[in-house]
Amino acid sequence: MLIGTIRPIETRTIEVEAHSLAEAHELLKAQCPPGFELANTPVTMGKGTTLLTAVGTFVRRDGARDIEAADRAALDAQIPDGWALITVRGS
Repeated sequence: MLIGTIRPIETRTIEVEAHSLAEAHELLKAQCPPGFELANTPVTMGKGTTLLTAVGTFVRRDGARDIEAADRAALDAQIPDGWALITVRGS
């Protein structure tokens, strides 16, 4: 018997403008949706300005649950669309 932990795959992006990397990070942190975590933040600076544009990508980290099956193929068959298998262990 195998037990797999699955969680939803969901990402959201938010764009902010700031005058420093620290300010951009704080603005993104303040807008982080519940259950999400900031995963990536590319930053660009326009020509002739000190204004930074940061695009934060947030990934869902909550909602994990366990599924059980006799073998790996049966476990994989239970994974709904929009979900990912993150761990597998024996019972």
